[in-house]
Amino acid sequence: MPTRRATFWRALVALAVVGVSLYVALTTPPRLGLDLRGGTRIVLETQDSPTVRADADATDRALEVLRRRVDGLGVAEPSLARAGERRIVVELPGVQDPREAAGVIGRTAQLTFHPVTATADGPAGPPAADGSRVLADPGLPGGHLRLGPPMLTGDGVKDASAVLDTRTGLGWSIDLSFRGSAGDAWARLTGQAACAAPADPARRVAIVLDDRVLSAPGVQDSVPCGQGITGGSTQITGGFSADEARDLAALVKGGALPVPVTVIEQSTVGPTLGAEAIRASALAAVVGLLCTGAFIIAVYRLLGVLATVALALYGLISYAAVVALGATLTLPGLAGFVLAIGMAVDANVLVFERAREEYTAPRAGGPGKERDLRRPLRVGFAKAWSAVADSNVTTLLAAGLLFVFATGPVKGFGVTLSIGVLVSMFSAMLITRLLAEWAVRRPAVARRPTLTGMATVGRLRTRLTRRPPRLMRHRRRWLGACAGLLLLALAGIGGRGLDFGVEFTGGRVAQYTAAQRVDADAARAAVVDAGFPQAVVQTTGDTGVSVRTKETGDDQQQRIREALTGVTGELSVERDELIGPSLGSELRGYALAALGLAVAAQLLYLTIRFRWTFATAAVIAMAQDLLLVLGLFAWLGKPVDSVFLAALLTIVGYSVNDTVVVLDRLRELRRTGTKASWADLADRAVAQTLPRTVNTGMGALFVLVALAVLGGDSLADFSVALLAGVLVGTASTVFTAMPVVVLLQRRFPDRPREAREARTPHAAGAARARDHNGAVV
Repeated sequence: MPTRRATFWRALVALAVVGVSLYVALTTPPRLGLDLRGGTRIVLETQDSPTVRADADATDRALEVLRRRVDGLGVAEPSLARAGERRIVVELPGVQDPREAAGVIGRTAQLTFHPVTATADGPAGPPAADGSRVLADPGLPGGHLRLGPPMLTGDGVKDASAVLDTRTGLGWSIDLSFRGSAGDAWARLTGQAACAAPADPARRVAIVLDDRVLSAPGVQDSVPCGQGITGGSTQITGGFSADEARDLAALVKGGALPVPVTVIEQSTVGPTLGAEAIRASALAAVVGLLCTGAFIIAVYRLLGVLATVALALYGLISYAAVVALGATLTLPGLAGFVLAIGMAVDANVLVFERAREEYTAPRAGGPGKERDLRRPLRVGFAKAWSAVADSNVTTLLAAGLLFVFATGPVKGFGVTLSIGVLVSMFSAMLITRLLAEWAVRRPAVARRPTLTGMATVGRLRTRLTRRPPRLMRHRRRWLGACAGLLLLALAGIGGRGLDFGVEFTGGRVAQYTAAQRVDADAARAAVVDAGFPQAVVQTTGDTGVSVRTKETGDDQQQRIREALTGVTGELSVERDELIGPSLGSELRGYALAALGLAVAAQLLYLTIRFRWTFATAAVIAMAQDLLLVLGLFAWLGKPVDSVFLAALLTIVGYSVNDTVVVLDRLRELRRTGTKASWADLADRAVAQTLPRTVNTGMGALFVLVALAVLGGDSLADFSVALLAGVLVGTASTVFTAMPVVVLLQRRFPDRPREAREARTPHAAGAARARDHNGAVV
């Protein structure tokens, strides 16, 4: 009865979660990042002014000014948020011209209204002690105006809008309305000008924005002297185009920024790149899931079919969780979502391999195989829980650090990976369990135990049982071979060096797509002729070209684009990223801190869960994996960027994940009270967990190969890094972690109390609770 009641509640919870997930997935659209829907992302940093310190309050005030400016631009669904004390992140969907966005939102926009006292020959200069100054007048070619101190500032402007004057034929102008006493100040200013003679320069009023005279209209003869223009409104004329009028109206309406701001990061993504990334990632997810499902069905038969159903439900629940939490789905986040499908196989494989062992293990007073399928299945879930929990916690630690230290779209990878890990535990330990327990209770299944896959030992396990490997006899040879590979990796890192991306060095990289085939030499020559001899020009595919330069402004970038257009034809911008040098240095520090904390966190957790010798061995193997992948990228000349950092932290989780499973089995074997040596126990632990390692690795490899082949250029390097990480992570468990454990345990043997506990199964927690039928639960 207690077992049936527990099963009922598990089923109820699973049905509720699946039902809610299906509803959310069908009714709530995902929140796509700019790298998927296209647009411009700008990170601004506030700077101290002579009178105002750029603290959190000043940044908040600047954020509100920028919000009003962006609203004036008419961008659909913009996003503005403060990041830290002095940074503002602005996301503008659909804006493909970064010059337009940065030029409007980043200007200080100090608007002032001055009386004109006389014309001048120049030169223009800063304000005098009384506030008067000389500025160039665009309406007087080569001429200047001497202005009196400002009588009105932009703070008094209530509203500004661009209008087309069709009646007078003056084109676009800006209508202004003033608030409160500002209307009276405008009346005094124009009333004073109206008292001057019609030809006198003093009859003009200068409207100045950021030390530039926008317009200096003369007051009409109908305006009374001393009374001026009343009504609290006016109009700025100046021969503006439609875009200039709208941008100026947005600046004036938004008001002046309380402190200056500088652009430290800027990225633009074309909409076609995002659509292609979504299509490619979805295709990779489907192909990876089908291949993984086919593989585990071939290995585990009926249980594999049920696990595939659970994996499909896992995908539904994960997607619904991302949507329900309002998390932004980015391109790296899509990769994390697809990757988590492959990693979700791990928990199922652990359970099924445990169930196989329990079903085929000789039992006291009984045959080597039992007819009751329910008991080995329950034992499999019970025994696998420790390894499942430990391996997933290590991945969550890496994903959490990625979320804390990463910036921009890469944060999305940490979010989706974390959600994927949590949901994979739920789907494996609850949904798969419910389906499997329901299946083995069917009479048709009970009569055919080989149908479930539990009664089949498998070729690999059979071979390992007949000829168990004696790998630890040659542990020093394995460690020597690993040391040789490490030296080769370090030679690549030190000799060839790492090609750090613009995220870590600062600079600008733009990726274009041409309408015709791109000749690499011609494109390179065009960029050099445009005045950028140190630019790195590379072609991608037949029609793609990327240009990487030191930090350049939008006008310089436009020169590069125009130069390329001359040899390639019309170009469309797929991606354009600008990182300031200060931010690049900061991101390098964050990357090192993230990797250092990842190593420390894994060491601390594993020390708590295992002995310090086990933890040290796992961390050594993990560090080796990271260096080997770094060395591979150094030799291949591939870029090391923020997406690569996401791959490295994922490798941290995967490497420790794989090692933890073998260490968990080693600890379990030690607690049986055996007097076998650590070398023999390590060999047995490797042999018993190798089927799980191979099957889990195959599941991850299917997905990663699908991402590498189908995910497009933007995910190719990410997939290569993870493929290398999975392969070296699997090998390092056997050839690095286990030999190090044996050496450390021989050098630092268990203390007497630990040894007694290891030989006492009950004290070590090996005793199991049993239900009323005597079955392990």
